[in-house]
Amino acid sequence: MLEKYFEYKKHKTDFKTEVIAGTTTFLTMAYIMFLNPFILSGEFAGPEKGFFDFGAVYTATILATALACFIMAFYGKTWPIGLAPGMGINAFVAFGVCAGMGYTPQQALGAVLVAGVLFLIISLTPIRAWLINSIPKSLKLGIGAGIGLFLAIIGLQIMEVVVDNPVTLVQLGNLSDPLVLLGCATFIAIIVLEKMNVKGNIIIGILFFSVIAWATGLAKFNGIASSPPPMTYLFDFDLKAALSASMSTVVFTLLFIDFFDTAGTLTSVANVAGKVDSKGRVTDINIAMMSDSVATVAGAMMGTTTVTSYVESGAGVKAGGRTGMTSLVIGILFLSCLFFSPLATSLPKEIDGAALLYVAVLFVRNITDIEWNDIAESAPSIVAMITMPLTYSISNGIALAFISYALIKIFTGKISTTSPAIWLISVLSVISFFVA
Repeated sequence: MLEKYFEYKKHKTDFKTEVIAGTTTFLTMAYIMFLNPFILSGEFAGPEKGFFDFGAVYTATILATALACFIMAFYGKTWPIGLAPGMGINAFVAFGVCAGMGYTPQQALGAVLVAGVLFLIISLTPIRAWLINSIPKSLKLGIGAGIGLFLAIIGLQIMEVVVDNPVTLVQLGNLSDPLVLLGCATFIAIIVLEKMNVKGNIIIGILFFSVIAWATGLAKFNGIASSPPPMTYLFDFDLKAALSASMSTVVFTLLFIDFFDTAGTLTSVANVAGKVDSKGRVTDINIAMMSDSVATVAGAMMGTTTVTSYVESGAGVKAGGRTGMTSLVIGILFLSCLFFSPLATSLPKEIDGAALLYVAVLFVRNITDIEWNDIAESAPSIVAMITMPLTYSISNGIALAFISYALIKIFTGKISTTSPAIWLISVLSVISFFVA
């Protein structure tokens, strides 16, 4: 039955290859089941008001990821894609929306839901292609790198490699602390494992050094398995706050990141999978984006932040994955981890922080493709990269990048050649500073 539905022969694959590909992708993105609840709960920051409940997010992460992968498998059946709550977006919601702006988890989930519905609408209309083609490549890459630097400062703080200083704002932490050293060792090990082409390098690094921390008494081991924590945020979202003027910048940021992250990921995977035609168009991208947007809506209803396509899916494609069967395997493997919440709560924060720092590196390394020879293109990208970590806000970085890009085009006489999308987003960005 599966062979007939996924058409293995047509796509030059088979059941065994698809299972191997799905397992490969799962290993490369399995870290999200630990990092997403860790970040959204503010576990390392103590009982901070406004953060999510760890257990509830763990269960929601697993179920939303599995459901998203199943949607991609059976609707976007020609796409071997893994989906899960996106890194960067979860940090923005936790630190920017909840802790920074004072919104509750329910209000934040409402914003995620609204952004998901808007993404779904865009995916059904010609606006999708217009937006993808309207935003300059350098600006998209700069924003992506800025998200990476935002994750980096959070990761370094979690590791306690960087700590507060009342005069200089930040300073080097206590590198003689055994847990800090274990976190640093985890980061190096993850990089080395990637260099050696070891699949699942992040999850291997996390678990190996966590075992060392537990064995030496540096961290408490809470067990491996138990019944899944209750889904506290299931259908518990506040749409009234999400539709308010003050929340508009949050909704826009969530939509922007999800839309372009998904488009970039799908294009990247399509290149590896041979889904790009002779004219450079990606085949079946509409059904993949539709699957992604539906998954975001479903994820918000379950109680987690924006669900998006993972670029780690490329690992499964390189292993031979060519159909939605790969996505199906990913979803099943995530579902099998539903009972491991005690293990998730046992991971030392310094080691979780090291994994987050590694993910930050993956975001930042795309700056090599920015048009550095054209300062009118590169400068706004740098503005995004610098302001996100320094203002502790992804939305501020996006807004300032678009405003500076628009102003540069105005004063260099490039108004007529600049896409209307730039002017629209720039005006909305200016307005956002007055209604925030």
